Formats: sequence, structure tokens, C-alpha cells
Amino acid sequence: MTVTGSRGSLPEPATVRGRFRVPQSVRGYALILLPLVVMGTLILYPAFLSIADTVTEHSPGGSLQVSLADYVEFFNTPLAVRNLAFSLRITAVTVAVLFLAGFPISLYLRFTHGRLGNLIQMLALFPLFVPGIIAAYALIRFIGDNGWLERFLHLLFGYEGFTSPYLRPAGIVVGLAWEGISITVLILTAGLSQIPDSLLETATDVGANRWQSFWRITMPLMKRSVLIVLTLNFLTVFGSFTIPYLLGPASPEMMGPYMRRTFYDANLPSRAQVQAVITFLISAVISLLYVRSVVSQKVEEES
Repeated sequence: MTVTGSRGSLPEPATVRGRFRVPQSVRGYALILLPLVVMGTLILYPAFLSIADTVTEHSPGGSLQVSLADYVEFFNTPLAVRNLAFSLRITAVTVAVLFLAGFPISLYLRFTHGRLGNLIQMLALFPLFVPGIIAAYALIRFIGDNGWLERFLHLLFGYEGFTSPYLRPAGIVVGLAWEGISITVLILTAGLSQIPDSLLETATDVGANRWQSFWRITMPLMKRSVLIVLTLNFLTVFGSFTIPYLLGPASPEMMGPYMRRTFYDANLPSRAQVQAVITFLISAVISLLYVRSVVSQKVEEES
């Protein structure tokens, strides 16, 4: 009885553990600490050093002073401006092609079930598992001069006026569209799957046809997914290197191959650094759209 009474007088185990319980906020910060350290070490810190190095220079007295001479030189160089404009143009065209090709596929996969839908989904996701360099060399054999596509057109239709997109701007668009179609379909299909069937059925019951349901229900609810896919595709295409280097023209060229040629072939690391910073700043501005969309979605879910 005494032993039982003494045990009964002790605090409950949950109470003892409660005194030493780690706050929930601290646990959350601990979980993201390692990714933040890696991101800061490999991305943010080098980016800060590059930006600081391109906006400072040594004065005759040996002290550092702020200077934008490197950026003025970049925008006064016709080749650099032409390559930047070419990169933005190719990026815009490729992002548009990816959306126009991926959205109908996503709509079909969302509202169609069966073997044909599964086959189309498998084909749409196949490029996701093909390394970029392998896809590039396969496309060279397919769309290049005297390639498989030209031979098929000649054998099947007798067409001999084929112009290969290889080593032309169209070659970059084809290659980057192949690389990005899978992630485009995945994101758009995920967004469409969040639209409940009951909402579309209700619209049909009140007399809305498919076209009206699409424009008044589906598209408004897909705005966030569309913004995310456009942003991610822009960042991926604008910063690409392998496909533009292997399939694109020598001049003008996208910023990735241009930075490589400036750094290695021309042996001008300072100019390549300026090109990298400009590319990073443009990507950072576009990234704000993605971050804003994610944050707004989180706020809506919590409210």
C-alpha cells in the first residue's frame, strides 16, 4: 500500500515529458535548417559574391567603390544584347508551345478514363525519364539533315522540301518542348484534378454547355496552376544549356552557351560573371511570381 501510495504521488509521465517538450516552431525550423544551409552555401552566397564583384571595382587608391561599368559594357555590346533578346524570345515561344501542347493533353487525361488515356499519359511522361543529352542526340538523328523525319516524309509522301530545324532557333524550341512537356502535363493535370466533378455537373444542370463550363469554371480555377507551370517553364528554359548548345545556332545563341563561350573560349571570366548575374536577376524576378502564388495559396488554406 505504501509503495502504491508513493507511486501515486509522483507526477504523471505526460506531465514530466510536457516540461521538456520542444516547441512546435523550433521543430519546424530544425527540419528546414539543413536545406537552408545548403541553399545558402551553394546558391545564395555565390550569387551574393558574384553580384558584389560585378558592382564594385578598385579605385586608383586601392579602395573598393561602387561601379556599374560592367553592366554598361554589357548593354553597349550588340552581341550581348542580341543574345539576351534571343534567349527571352526563345523562352517565350517555348513556354507558349509547352502550354498550348500540354493543356489539351491534361484536359483529355482529366476527363477521359481507359486504356487510350493511360497510353497517352505514359507517352506524355516518357520524356521525364530520358536524360537531356540523350534526347538531344536522338533529336539530331531524327530532325537533322538526312534524318529519319526527312526520310519518312520522302518515302511516305514524296516530299523533298523539308528544312531541318537542327542548328536553327526552331531546333531549340523542339528540344526544350520535348524536355518540358512531362512536367507541364503533370502540373496542369494535378490542377485539373482539384476541380470537383460535382461543380461541373451543377453547371451542366443549370444549362451551361461544355464551352461555358470551361471558360467560367475550369479556367478561373486553373489560374494558379497555369501561373506555376508558366513560371517553372520560363525558369527551366531560360537557364537551359544542353539543348541550346547541341541543337541551336552558333549566333545568336542563348545565355547558357554564350556564358560558356565567353568564359572558356574568350577567356573573359568577368564578362561571363556579368552575364550570369543578369540571367540570375531575370530569373529571380520571375521566381517572385511563383513564390507569391504559393504563399497566397497557403494563406487561403489557413484562413
